[in-house]
Amino acid sequence: MNPVDSKLLNIIQKEFPLSSRPYQELGNRLGLKEEEVIKKITAFKEQGLVRRIGGVFDPRGLGYRSTLVALEVIPEKLEEVAHQVNSFSEVTHNYQRDHRFNLWFTLISPGEDRIKEIIQIIGKNPSVVNLMNLPFLKLFKIGTYFEVGTKTAEAVHTQHLDRN
Repeated sequence: MNPVDSKLLNIIQKEFPLSSRPYQELGNRLGLKEEEVIKKITAFKEQGLVRRIGGVFDPRGLGYRSTLVALEVIPEKLEEVAHQVNSFSEVTHNYQRDHRFNLWFTLISPGEDRIKEIIQIIGKNPSVVNLMNLPFLKLFKIGTYFEVGTKTAEAVHTQHLDRN
């Protein structure tokens, strides 16, 4: 990866411009044209280096409720259950884990009733052996930054929040 690409990846992780022409601003910082920045970010996405560019919102600040749900799923049915979980627009993340509880997902909804409804529907799937609902109580951390262009591609910065 060339130094400009590394710098672009570092900037978009923590200093993405909030303006009507963010890619133009990025280009000005890097000595590139706006179109070149868009082309590079598109290529990063196609290569799997960038999953998405978007805001990170505090669900509670918007009046939403959230929860983390752990499922113990019959291994042969994992894909099927994951597909069912993904069918709900309120699901933000869904991961397979190497654990007895092998499928974990997060739910965000304006109301507790909708969260309970979704959990009840998923819990009735005969391939779900156990279910743990772990409602959000307190935020300790959100966000991770991976410095690109160094020998160690480990997280070097995190934003810590402590809200009650």
